[in-house]
Amino acid sequence: MITEMLETAAPLVIPFMIFVVFIYAHIKKVDIFEIFVEGAKDGFMMAIKLIPYLVGIYVAVGIFRESGAIDILVGLFSPILSIIKAPTEVLFLSIVRSLSGPAALGMLLEIFDKYGPDSFIGRLGSTLIGSTDTTFYIIAVYFGSVGIRNPRYSIPVGLFADFASFVASVYIVRKLFL
Repeated sequence: MITEMLETAAPLVIPFMIFVVFIYAHIKKVDIFEIFVEGAKDGFMMAIKLIPYLVGIYVAVGIFRESGAIDILVGLFSPILSIIKAPTEVLFLSIVRSLSGPAALGMLLEIFDKYGPDSFIGRLGSTLIGSTDTTFYIIAVYFGSVGIRNPRYSIPVGLFADFASFVASVYIVRKLFL
């Protein structure tokens, strides 16, 4: 009964909120269209400021992937991976995830095609994608949008969080699904 009411009401929540905003703006005599245009102009200017940072991060991701640096990193970490019994494909996925979300999702789909989504590596990859973030992309976009040039400790802390998520993902998936 409650789930039926929620399913009926859920599609109406956002239109209701928009209606409330319009009514409130009308009562306060706010020109909504003018405010919207001003916000859109500010958003466009912000997007223009971000373009160099986005181009830089995508070029860096492309160079990192095509240069073979990821293969070198995977080779260096292979002994550690064998200790914790993690597949090398997932380390590769974790490294790419720190750089680019769409590239990592593409790699996850390749893992699904090769091993299946319900395999250990498929579940591990899914858990990893859900528990890590695109550290370098976030730093480039967010810091670039406010003009911060020195990220200080953000990159090491972000990479440590990605590493902790990798280890936790391996542990959790191994405990729950093996």
